[in-house]
Amino acid sequence: MNEIKTSFDFEKPIADLVQQVEKVKQVAEKTKVDMSATLEELQLKIDETTKEVYSNLTGWQKVQMSRHADRPQTMDYISMICDDFIELHGDRTVKDDKAIIGGFASINGQTVMVIGHQKGKNTKERQYRNFGMANPEGYRKALRLMRLAEKFNKPVISFIDTMGAYPGLEAEERGQGEAIARNLLEMSVLKVPIICIVIGEGASGGALGIGIGDRVYMLEHTWYSVISPESCSSILWRSWDFKEKAAECLKLTSEDMFGNHLIDGIITEPLGGAHQNPELMGQTLKDKIIGDLAILGKEKTDKLIEKRINKFCAMGVVNE
Repeated sequence: MNEIKTSFDFEKPIADLVQQVEKVKQVAEKTKVDMSATLEELQLKIDETTKEVYSNLTGWQKVQMSRHADRPQTMDYISMICDDFIELHGDRTVKDDKAIIGGFASINGQTVMVIGHQKGKNTKERQYRNFGMANPEGYRKALRLMRLAEKFNKPVISFIDTMGAYPGLEAEERGQGEAIARNLLEMSVLKVPIICIVIGEGASGGALGIGIGDRVYMLEHTWYSVISPESCSSILWRSWDFKEKAAECLKLTSEDMFGNHLIDGIITEPLGGAHQNPELMGQTLKDKIIGDLAILGKEKTDKLIEKRINKFCAMGVVNE
């Protein structure tokens, strides 16, 4: 596993072992001594350490993983999963919000409507995409596309990856809260199957605005919560210094969410995260989507909507 690229402090044990491997290789090359036994032993240590590190990540470490600069985004998955994609623009009221993209696509010969947040990969792109933080027109565009999918009886696939809805004054003036609330209402009764997948960050109403579905999944190293650990820390402790503690208190990991019956499943990532092997991650998602579409496609519309509503209504219910 010495191909794994390390980026975070908690990956240091792996990086140290990889460095040892490189040193042994250099010694072997210079001295012409057979070091294969040593290399094999180090490789076993790397494999064991890698599995141990990534299977015991804390809440904050998972937040860090979800923000990795090389992590695949919505457009990456569309290119890997879909045979073709026709992007549709605008909410027909204000403008085209670049933070949310969407359009008709073909997956394994089946037409679907794909919608998702797009953060951008570099500074210029992130500014263009507003860092994946949508304005009201972004959610209204998403709703327009979902209604279009309903009109032509096509399933909806939603990729969630946002730090939250844009909190600017102008966004609130144009009805940010109403736009998100409207999407929750409309998605709960949409007459076509909806599959939602958290592929990175799932923060607050910004994520929930395109997150009501018959199947809601999270990738292994993602988070989904009402607030980010930094914001939670700043509210409770007046400082960002307690973000690690906040991440644990929020129970925002995929395991926490699944354990609390707030999502339908966890999609395993390649060892080291989706960014280590995007192609494998894309294929895993494609297989999952195809399998679920086959199952959901057999459901009668009334039953589909009833199950969707009941699932979300059951969340947060406490039996004393």
